[in-house]
Amino acid sequence: MPATPELTIRSVEFRRERESSWRELEQLIELVESHGVSSLNSDELERFPLLYRSALSSLSVARAIALDRALVAYLDNLAVRAFLAMYGQPLDPLRAASHFIRAGFPQAVRTLWRHVAIALFVFLMGLASGFLLLRSNEPYWFAMLVPSDLAGPRTPASTAADLHHVMVAPVAYNLVDAIGNALFAHNTYVALLVFGLGFLGGIPTILLTLHQGLILGAFLELHVRHGLGLEFTGWVSIHGVTEIIAFLLFAAAGLRLGEILIFSKDLSRVDAFAINGPVVAKVATGAGAMLLVAAVIEGYFRQAIQNTDWRLAIASATLVLWVGYLSLCGRRE
Repeated sequence: MPATPELTIRSVEFRRERESSWRELEQLIELVESHGVSSLNSDELERFPLLYRSALSSLSVARAIALDRALVAYLDNLAVRAFLAMYGQPLDPLRAASHFIRAGFPQAVRTLWRHVAIALFVFLMGLASGFLLLRSNEPYWFAMLVPSDLAGPRTPASTAADLHHVMVAPVAYNLVDAIGNALFAHNTYVALLVFGLGFLGGIPTILLTLHQGLILGAFLELHVRHGLGLEFTGWVSIHGVTEIIAFLLFAAAGLRLGEILIFSKDLSRVDAFAINGPVVAKVATGAGAMLLVAAVIEGYFRQAIQNTDWRLAIASATLVLWVGYLSLCGRRE
């Protein structure tokens, strides 16, 4: 049994030659864990990566020559702590939110630009179809396309005065209640469904996106028929621009989920979701924030601003801002 004392001697010599650098690295790690990386001075910042690489080298040698398990475990733990101390520092919540708004969200949206384009095409196809179906002067199409709770008092039998009254009806100026009603409206539920049902291969996402376009097309034709097309466009677009873009982003995220499920290639589905899931989550989170913005506009400003020209101007400015933000922000990072 001569191997055991020989191994012990080699382990002691190995530790004696390198232990001072390990202790120094340990002190720096404790300093970073307690006060953050900013607490290190320039010399310590320069020493940290050198000591870290040295510890990794020691760990590699210890594993290769089969030194005692306690030493290998110590070096393994030291290396992990050093890595997390330098690269795993938690971001301040405000900084994290700022980075997400400034770069994370628009970068994720641009990653899914093909899925956004598909969702937009399907939505526009539904809008055109809904408009043309109702244009055929068959009133039952409106009841088939538009849910009764969404249609409200608006039907093909409504007069121009009835439709106009809905667009200019006064609203109770309770901002919280108005925003809450808008946030939990029909379109918000559908937006969340269109994302969540992406797990079913993306087919329900396509169908729901098409249906939302059909509904909007039917409403548009109903108002155009009574000479209120421009008024309706201004009334719906002042909040609809933000809401529709958010809906399309939810649809794009849902389509990406379906794509990962069906076309995982050489990866298991679990690994595919783990790798691609963060981008989808960023898009869905940002789209949810956009729905909140749309709820604020719909719940208060849509009825507070009665002038069609102002509604159209605000909608146009909103469209330019969102397209510019999602297209350009974060490109330098």
